[in-house]
Amino acid sequence: MDHSSSLPDSPAPAHAGTLPAPDSAVVLAYARMLQREALAGSVQPWLRGKNIGLIGELDGDPAADLFRRAANELGAKIARVRPFVPGTDGPTHLQDTARMLGRLYDAVDWPGPSAAVLQEVRAAAGIPVYDGLAAADHPTARLAQLLGAEAPAADRRRFVLQAVLLATIV
Repeated sequence: MDHSSSLPDSPAPAHAGTLPAPDSAVVLAYARMLQREALAGSVQPWLRGKNIGLIGELDGDPAADLFRRAANELGAKIARVRPFVPGTDGPTHLQDTARMLGRLYDAVDWPGPSAAVLQEVRAAAGIPVYDGLAAADHPTARLAQLLGAEAPAADRRRFVLQAVLLATIV
């Protein structure tokens, strides 16, 4: 699975034609802020009113559960989007679907498709389209190790996911 397109310190854009990907320093700054909020017991609903689509078979998927929890804790609404096979209905079908996703959601997480398909969806949707942001092998996972030991590893991972969401959606 190619995660380079949403790597926080990647020079490639997070979604073509819109905002650049946040760098590691920005993500870590947001993650530290979120960690301080959690330790103080004052988590803010930074993503209230935001809708995020989660594409794929999600039942029992720990990464999908982690993504859902991270976004919900910040006030976002998560919608499960049934997976579809790109290109089965012609080249414009993917672009039409991507434009619809861009109208319905503020961001989408879609683990599994090729980097080329993700780039095409990002370009047509005009919103952040993540590539399995909460997957254990996603490049953002290593940023959690840089937060220090004030919180358990699972919490630090969630803070990094939330930081990416804040840096790319808000």
